[in-house]
Amino acid sequence: MPARLAFLDVLRGFALIVMVLNHTSRWWIAREMGWWRYWIVYGTVTVAAPIFLFLVGFVLPLSLHRHAGNIVAPERLWTYWRRGATIYAAGLLLNVVVFGSVHLGSLSPDDSPLAGGVLQTIGLSIILMTPTAALLKWPGGRAALLGVALVGYLLFLVAYEPLKSWLPNHPLVALTLFLDYAPWPWICLPLVGLVLGWWWRDVAARGPDAPFFRNLAVVGVVLMLLALLAEVVWPSTPHIGFTRDRVLNHHWIPGPITTLWILGSVFVLLAVAYWLCEVRGWRPQWLVVLGQTALMLYFVHQVIVYTVFGDSWFANRVLGAHSPHVNFHRWWQFWVWNLALVVACVGMGYAWQAIKARSTRR
Repeated sequence: MPARLAFLDVLRGFALIVMVLNHTSRWWIAREMGWWRYWIVYGTVTVAAPIFLFLVGFVLPLSLHRHAGNIVAPERLWTYWRRGATIYAAGLLLNVVVFGSVHLGSLSPDDSPLAGGVLQTIGLSIILMTPTAALLKWPGGRAALLGVALVGYLLFLVAYEPLKSWLPNHPLVALTLFLDYAPWPWICLPLVGLVLGWWWRDVAARGPDAPFFRNLAVVGVVLMLLALLAEVVWPSTPHIGFTRDRVLNHHWIPGPITTLWILGSVFVLLAVAYWLCEVRGWRPQWLVVLGQTALMLYFVHQVIVYTVFGDSWFANRVLGAHSPHVNFHRWWQFWVWNLALVVACVGMGYAWQAIKARSTRR
């Protein structure tokens, strides 16, 4: 099996584009632009980060499977723990760079360098899941870990109201562990990915693995239909919006209906990416590059969105902004600048790979 698989890089690249759109829709669109701003923010927030978190678990067996006889050896664990710690530190550095550079007036506690975020949750997921993967070798290990993911989410729903009362009295815990993409319950998603990734590797080792992704797509479609049916039976106002989810410590946690939709959409998108890239041979190199350099681009694009387009000379003089962030009042402006940002990300991705290749040759 190759070290990198095109369909995983393509899916990461797609998730990065959606992540860019999520950040720009929150920061670049004036509120008076109406409900379309709301739909874009909500639609993208249920796609981008969930894909990244799921893939954290799904790709872990790619390397662990090669060392299945002793995957919990100290030297093996240290490699993954170091990578997890590096990603966690990148999240902390992003806090410093972004909120240390942009003038937001009175900073909120969320702007602390210690504030949690999706990179911190990804790093913690890698650290915690690597030794946990040893359970997958045992009979019943997969079912047990899927049960842990399900129970972990259900326990969060039960603890939601007590947590709302408890966290204001414990600000450090609230800041680091229950902020943006809080580890509990979000680590449940990469745990599901870990089980499915290990399952896929076992299937691929025995023969053709296309039926695995076909079945995964069927399960995904069923979950999405269940989410739509639940929305019809228990409608929210507005339909398909934040009002049907949970808000803990001023940050979004998907409710049960949204969780079904997220799992279903991730399964379907993963299967579609496999079919396009591995079955049909579609390999858009620019999208592959975005996926292969996603960590660097995730960091850099936020610096651009929040600082270059924030309270900066470029935003004030070139774009005519007079607020802590840009407010586009025309949709064509918003989409043109988003396209420019994605093109810039592709260019930075190619440049980053060239720099790494030159460094390796030296």
